[in-house]
Amino acid sequence: MKEILIAAPRGFCAGVDRAISIVEKALEVYGKPLYVHHEIVHNRHVVDSLRAQGVIFVDSLDEIPENQTVIFSAHGVAPAVVENARAKNLRILDATCPLVTKVHIEARRYAREGYRIVLIGHKDHIEARGTYGEAPEQITIVETLEDINNLEFPAEAKIAYLTQTTLSVRDTRGLIARLRERFPGIEGPGSSDICYATTNRQEAVSAIAPQADVVFVIGSRNSSNSNRLKELAESEGSRAYLIDSAADIQAAQLGDRVSRVGLTAGASAPEVLVREVTERLRNEFGFEHMREVRIKEEDVTFKLPKELLAAK
Repeated sequence: MKEILIAAPRGFCAGVDRAISIVEKALEVYGKPLYVHHEIVHNRHVVDSLRAQGVIFVDSLDEIPENQTVIFSAHGVAPAVVENARAKNLRILDATCPLVTKVHIEARRYAREGYRIVLIGHKDHIEARGTYGEAPEQITIVETLEDINNLEFPAEAKIAYLTQTTLSVRDTRGLIARLRERFPGIEGPGSSDICYATTNRQEAVSAIAPQADVVFVIGSRNSSNSNRLKELAESEGSRAYLIDSAADIQAAQLGDRVSRVGLTAGASAPEVLVREVTERLRNEFGFEHMREVRIKEEDVTFKLPKELLAAK
C-alpha cells in the first residue's frame, strides 16, 4: 500500500493569512497601482498570483512614486524605512506579523534601557534586518556558535538576546544555551520568540518524518521556516525535498522502494499547493491512500489594520 502522511498543522499561519488579506483588501479599497515593499510573504505562488492582480513588488522605496500606497511585508521593516515612506507622503499599510512586531517592541525596550542586544537570526533575512534596524548601534546578529564565541562586550555591559521568529526551536536552543554560558546574566524575552506556527509545523514534521521514506516540504527557497522543516525532516532520518509545487516532484526522488511519503507546507504556502501535490502523487505515482497526522489545532487570528477595517 502506497500512502501519503500529511502533517497538520501546515501551510498558512495567521500572520501570513493576515498579510495576504491586507493586500487583497487594499486592492479593493484603494485600487491600482498598489506597491508592496519586498515580497509580502516568501512564497512564489502567492507573489505571482498577487502580481497578476496588479500588485507591484519593489525592493526599494525609491521605486515608488510619491503619494502612492505602500504595504510593508509580513517580515517587518526598520524604522528608517517607515520614515522614508512618510517623507515621500506614501499611504502606509503595515502587514508585519504581530509576532514579529512583538520582537521589535522588545528590541526597542532593551535598547531604551541600555542593553547590548544579541539577535539570533540569519543576517541576510529581511526579518532579522528589520529587527536590527530598531537599534543598529546596540544589536549584533549571530547565526552560529562561532559567532557567539567571538562576541566581545564590556564587562559592565547589560546584555539581552532576541530571536528571529522563523528559526528552528532546536537551533535556537543550543545557541541560547551557549549565550547563557558566556554571559550568565543575559536576559531574554519572557517567552520564546519562535512563533507558535513555526513550532507547531516543526512538531508535525517530527511526527511524520520517522514514518516516511521521503518527505516533501512545499515552500519557496527563500522561506526560512520551510527550509527549517526540510532540515528537521532530514534530522529525523528521512530524505527530504523542498518543492515550490507539484511540478517539482521527480520520479527519481520516489523510486521503486518508496511506499510512504510525508507531506507538509511552510507557513507561507497555500493549501491549494498541498492538494495539487497529493493529486499528482495519487494519479502519477500510485499513492492512493492519504492519512492526516494532526498534532494540534490552531485557532489564532490577527485583525486587519484599523484603516482597512473602517473601509469595510
